[in-house]
Amino acid sequence: MIPAPAEGRAPLVIAGAGIGGLSAALALAQRGETVQVLERAAEISEVGAGLQLGPNAMHVLARLGLGEAVAAAGFTPRDAVIRDGRRGWTLFRMPLGSRIRRRHGAPFIQIHRADLQRLLLDACHAAGVRIETGARLDTLEQDAKGVRLGLAGGESRRARGLIGADGLHSSVRAALFGPADVRFTGNLCWRATVPAAALPEGLVRPDATIWAGPGAHVVTYFLRGGSLVNIVAVREGPWRAESWTTEGDPDALRAAFAGWHPALRRLLDTVETCWLWALCDRPAMPDWSRGRAVLLGDACHPMLPFLAQGAAMAIEDAWVLADCVAGESGRSEAGAGGRNAPGGENAGTAAGDALPAAFAAYVARRRERATRVQSRAAANAGLFHASGALTRVLRFGPMALATRLAPGLFPPAFDWLYGVDVSAQHPPQSRVSKVRKVSAPNSPR
Repeated sequence: MIPAPAEGRAPLVIAGAGIGGLSAALALAQRGETVQVLERAAEISEVGAGLQLGPNAMHVLARLGLGEAVAAAGFTPRDAVIRDGRRGWTLFRMPLGSRIRRRHGAPFIQIHRADLQRLLLDACHAAGVRIETGARLDTLEQDAKGVRLGLAGGESRRARGLIGADGLHSSVRAALFGPADVRFTGNLCWRATVPAAALPEGLVRPDATIWAGPGAHVVTYFLRGGSLVNIVAVREGPWRAESWTTEGDPDALRAAFAGWHPALRRLLDTVETCWLWALCDRPAMPDWSRGRAVLLGDACHPMLPFLAQGAAMAIEDAWVLADCVAGESGRSEAGAGGRNAPGGENAGTAAGDALPAAFAAYVARRRERATRVQSRAAANAGLFHASGALTRVLRFGPMALATRLAPGLFPPAFDWLYGVDVSAQHPPQSRVSKVRKVSAPNSPR
């Protein structure tokens, strides 16, 4: 049973109802916090695309009561494979499936972003989180007791604290640290999904596959129990559109990979609709918080999709942030004689005064790891896009040799990434009771 939030106090407000924002809302609500989510879009929806969740993310989702539902809604790949994009050679193979679960205690899952978002949204509603759409944040002002939020249209909200989980183009980030343009990385990204039933049997293997080639790569994997194939195609090139995201041209996608391996070209021939992104990032930030406001996920450490860790890092952020807020609130309440004591949190100040320290503690715990993952993801572009088959063989050779000599072992080189369980490092405070498990959707959305 989730502890009931205290009445008569301003909520913690989260800007953004993406994966990071909803994960934070759920983790905070399960610790007894009053939480409100403001989403700028008129309705909560995601452009159809897949994402990958390593054991580091699945540990947290399991603690939130979503582990089984996420696994049921997604797909468990057999291996991670890197193939030469033109010749089809297998350059590298790393076991996933049961082996990664045995090594790290949680599975590796591929899931449609919309399915994960729906599971989180349903769990947030069940936990009492209030979610308001069409609420665009324009201004914020902090004082000694909280944050005043000005919305587009002239409305305002009062918050005990503000969490900016509003993505790469974060308005909270701009309000706290000043406006700054994103940095175009020189990479274009097409995303598409195709029904597996429309493909020849065996064309797509049950692996997370990267087709690597000069200045480009393509990632393919199954979603929704193997009924859908996710395609992420990246090529270096200029960006000419006015918006950073636009509807793509399937013929342009196919032309970008003309001359690549026939199996990949046959897959791309089945694409009927796609979306095109300009891949942008920002430099690592020295700090993520100011007083009673803090950033989370892509708002503070945008990840290029070359390590499959963008969603995972936001989920890790969410757990650690909720733990820090609960920890500082508990210490504040103890010092003030309890939440309901005269002058305690229900009087409006005690836990609110602890928020700056909680947010600073969260940044201290998370910044080094997030920055390392951000850097490694960016570096992988050079690894995947190397010119010449011989260069790619030499770059992947040591790992490939290790997996050939010991095919049953999971490479320890990835322990720093997948072997971290922030929910075990920072277990929930005693205020968290048994978490209700959420079931997977009966049918794909």
